[in-house]
Amino acid sequence: MSVFFTVALLAMALPSMAFDMSQSTRCVTIPNQMKVCKDVGYSEMRLPNFLGHTNLEAEVVPRSEDWRPLLQTGCHPQAQVFLCSLIAPVCLDTFIRPCRSLCVAVRDSCAPVLACQGQPWPEALDCDRFPAQEDMCLSPYSKSSHSAKDLPKPACQNCPSVEESPAMKTVLDAFCLHDFAVTAKIHRRRLPLGKPEFEVEGRVEFIRQGPLLPYDTQHLLQQWLLINLQCANILVRPGRSQLYVLTGFVQNDGTLALTRLFPWHKKDINMAVATRKWKHHRCLMD
Repeated sequence: MSVFFTVALLAMALPSMAFDMSQSTRCVTIPNQMKVCKDVGYSEMRLPNFLGHTNLEAEVVPRSEDWRPLLQTGCHPQAQVFLCSLIAPVCLDTFIRPCRSLCVAVRDSCAPVLACQGQPWPEALDCDRFPAQEDMCLSPYSKSSHSAKDLPKPACQNCPSVEESPAMKTVLDAFCLHDFAVTAKIHRRRLPLGKPEFEVEGRVEFIRQGPLLPYDTQHLLQQWLLINLQCANILVRPGRSQLYVLTGFVQNDGTLALTRLFPWHKKDINMAVATRKWKHHRCLMD
């Protein structure tokens, strides 16, 4: 997680919910540079906001951008709605805060991501501060589609082993012992400037597909990198790209676990031979 985001979380942990519902507010247009909340579904917000910010340029915009790394992990489908309802509350005749149930849903999904970065859930976002009744607040919606529940999900984990210049047999054994094996090129931006620091470049090539789905795997691996930043930081240097062979499991709860990673350099003949031989290789357990 970026230093800026860490500072923002610490700053939010200090004050209590700093908004007085009786104070006067004004409506302002959500500025174009406030990209975190620009597509949230409304164009005007209240100042001060529910976090007590009064200055749009000096407080609201930079604090909103500090949350971008968490939102980029996709930790919860309504995380943006929840955070923007506090940072850029909609300008209506009445104050609309997030319901406690929405806070709990987002917290339960996103707090483990923060914990993966060594950060607690901010005190200012204590869910007990939000209304329990759901008639005048933003409540969580229920997805009608069940397909997303069946997709593998990224999760925080211990960093997988990274093995340089492995023997051909080591690579073939890894293919046999794991649910899946793929090749993916990982890129790390030197200056993210609002974009994800890590991304999977180009197509993900399947060596052993296992339970992974072709249309979801690139996104799945990228979300894993953004959640497990401490692991991702050791895989590639800023401004560089590196091709990897990634092996791992999809666990019983549907979470992805990467266990053995092999950097594939141009001179690694064993990697090339192992991937070719795999097509005709028979694992002992098969």
